[in-house]
Amino acid sequence: MDDSQPIFRQLALRIEQGIVDGTYPEETQVPSTTEFSAFLRINPATANKGINLLVDAGILYKKRGIGMFVAHGARQQLLSSRREAFTQQYVRPLLAEAARLEITPEDLSGMIRRTAAEDAPAADLTATARPTL
Repeated sequence: MDDSQPIFRQLALRIEQGIVDGTYPEETQVPSTTEFSAFLRINPATANKGINLLVDAGILYKKRGIGMFVAHGARQQLLSSRREAFTQQYVRPLLAEAARLEITPEDLSGMIRRTAAEDAPAADLTATARPTL
C-alpha cells in the first residue's frame, strides 16, 4: 500500500486488477474482509469500505452467509471503464501533442507499431507475472 490514495480505494483497485488479470474470475469468491485486513494489516472497517465500493459499482455481490463474489460481466465492465480512462488520460493528450508536432495519425500508428515490435520480448516477460493475494 502507498500514500497516493486512501487505503480503501487501494484495496478496491487491487481487487479490480485481480479481476482484470484473471486472479479472481467471474462468479468466484474473493477473500473476505477479515482475510484482506489481516493480510494487508489494515482495519477491517477499511477493508469493508473498499469492498463496498465494488459492491456499489456492481463488480462484487454478496452471497449471504458465504461471502463476496465477482459479478458476471465484471471483467468486461472494468475493461470498458479502464479503456475509456486510458483514452482520456493518454490517447487524447497523445493526439494533441502529435498534432502540434505535425505527426499524422498514420505516422503515429506506424510509430506505435514499430515501438511495440521493438518492445515485444520485454512485454512477453512481464505478461507472465501475476500478483496474488
